[in-house]
Amino acid sequence: MMKPEIKAFVFDAYGTLFDVHSVMEKCNEYFPEKGEKISLSWRKKQIEYFFIRQLTGNYKPFHIITRDALTYAVKEQGESLSKQQEDSLMESYNLLTPYDEVTSVLEQLEGKKRVVFSNGSHQMLDPLIEQASLASLFSDVLSVDETKQYKPTPASYNIVLNKLNVRREEVLFMSSNGWDISGAKSFGFNTAWINRNGLPVEELDAAPDKIYHDLRGILEWLE
Repeated sequence: MMKPEIKAFVFDAYGTLFDVHSVMEKCNEYFPEKGEKISLSWRKKQIEYFFIRQLTGNYKPFHIITRDALTYAVKEQGESLSKQQEDSLMESYNLLTPYDEVTSVLEQLEGKKRVVFSNGSHQMLDPLIEQASLASLFSDVLSVDETKQYKPTPASYNIVLNKLNVRREEVLFMSSNGWDISGAKSFGFNTAWINRNGLPVEELDAAPDKIYHDLRGILEWLE
């Protein structure tokens, strides 16, 4: 089966382009020997909170959800946050480390639309992409804030079509999050699951078109 012509390469940000657990070192600095647990819980609660807010119709931007998730993760470990620690850890989310192959892959996609599409708010996404020196490699950065509908709702993915003026079959959507891939596949995008952790495919009747260990695999869509 021939691959469709892809006009827009659309990337999720957190876990796909950037390692969310690069905050672990800063967590350990403030809470010795508890950094890993706090980092893992922080990410888990971040996802849970935007799902719950989506389902209950109680939208808040991602930076607020991220702060609330951090508060919970620290309390879960029997600790408390000072305002300085809270602000410092939140700032660490604007300094996440991009995965090793990201810059090289983006450079090889020159000439195509290269777009970030994230549940993150611009307040977090813009400084994150800028500090990683990736801003010049993207033609657009899209946030669900525009519709106040979190992925994986169909209304969120529709932002891509409206902003980029492309058809669903002309999009390759990439994410490391299985739930995001399932949502994008159900919406009608071509999907590439960046399965960095060797997990099984989600049992949601929406398997990805391709599975890769990292982003280098997507370059075959240029052929």
